[in-house]
Amino acid sequence: MLFNALTPELLVAFEAIVRPEHVLTPQATEAATYATYGRDHTEDLDFPPDVVLRPGSPEEVGEILHLCHAHRVPVTARGAGTGLSGGALPVHQGVVLSMERFNRILEIDERNLQATVEPGVVTEAFQNAVREKDLFYPPDPASKGSCFLGGNLSQSSGGPKAVKYGTTRDYVLNLQVVLPTGDIIWTGANTLKNATGYNLTQLLVGSEGTLGIITKAVFRLLPYPQQNILMLVPFRQVAQAAEAVSAVFRAGIIPSGMEFMEREAIAWSCDYLNIPLALPADVTAHLLIELDGQDLDQLYKEAEQVYAVLEGYDVGEILLADTAGQKDELWRIRRNIGNAVRYNSVYKEEDTVVPRAELATLLAGVKEIGGRYGFTSVCYGHAGDGNLHVNIIRGELSQEFWQGEQLRAAISEIFALCVRLGGTISGEHGIGLVQKGYMPIALSEVSLDLMRGIKQVFDPHGILNPGKIF
Repeated sequence: MLFNALTPELLVAFEAIVRPEHVLTPQATEAATYATYGRDHTEDLDFPPDVVLRPGSPEEVGEILHLCHAHRVPVTARGAGTGLSGGALPVHQGVVLSMERFNRILEIDERNLQATVEPGVVTEAFQNAVREKDLFYPPDPASKGSCFLGGNLSQSSGGPKAVKYGTTRDYVLNLQVVLPTGDIIWTGANTLKNATGYNLTQLLVGSEGTLGIITKAVFRLLPYPQQNILMLVPFRQVAQAAEAVSAVFRAGIIPSGMEFMEREAIAWSCDYLNIPLALPADVTAHLLIELDGQDLDQLYKEAEQVYAVLEGYDVGEILLADTAGQKDELWRIRRNIGNAVRYNSVYKEEDTVVPRAELATLLAGVKEIGGRYGFTSVCYGHAGDGNLHVNIIRGELSQEFWQGEQLRAAISEIFALCVRLGGTISGEHGIGLVQKGYMPIALSEVSLDLMRGIKQVFDPHGILNPGKIF
């Protein structure tokens, strides 16, 4: 699809809509600041836009999109830039629509356990705000301290608590969305049930900014779980760590977190954070298991059941975190693995997901494929829901291999294995730019054509986040 370049007249129109201080151009903006709008956390990719606009209201977004639709100018919405699939990169230049000014929590409705928020609110800030009212918003991606709710919505982000509570899409009741034409709609209703026509709300969640721009979201909330138990379980055999995951669930326990970390993952994170943690030489992997609820006695009974399951595996000394500080430190180690990998090397992160009982087979397959193709990987992830983050390390690999057909063939094999095991190629990071070439592995051409047709209905000129998903 062909797009038109920005014109001086359009820039003047944009300034009239959002005010000149919210129109950033490469000529008038400090270089380091401007560069951030062309990058995210995906490898070392860099796609500088022609202009960055920072609107402050749905109406301003509507006026911008109306102009861009009429003039065939591409628009890429951007949150905090913490994505791992290149979803917010303006690969066709044009306009980056930064949602950073949409940063208000508009209402916390304690009577109905709901909240209305703007997409530029930081996830952890929202969690903390509802926590003050003894309410709970469970989705908690590793970057929750910096990522925006809008980015979570665009990819239906999950995080450790998804195993018990579900992902972002499970908490969305209604969305205010600006369409490419500039029209503003609400996709649903602020109700727990809604059988009125097609479910546009769930269609927009996970659409990666290709169908519309979310300007408000209504989330459902839960009562806050007042108690939790956290244990770090060392395994001498990686396969057993993966196998134990399914065994815990078969015993009737549903943890609020069950995270897998192979040795290199936890070691790199401890080094990165300068946290001393004893890692015996014979330990190859860990599970971080959390139980939560309202009744501490009940949680201890569940913990005893988990211990009983683990007796059937070759485990080392289990660490039961006995203070809030120790719990926070263990979660800090887990949440910083991605940062630690990024600190050590350029890498490609594959967001694989399979039924949890197939996790051991997937992990073994990843290592076997890496051995054949000559790359190393650091693996960790949300074991409780079968979501394994495979970090392929650049290290000393040549540029030819890193950008070439061999590595793409290896990644294709990993994804094909996921599909054979009943899984798919992305659990929570989205498809974006870097995974779109692998979509035919997971979906038939009929399914892809249906998705392309939906895109055409919403965005006939293809201006919203072009070059992504397909």
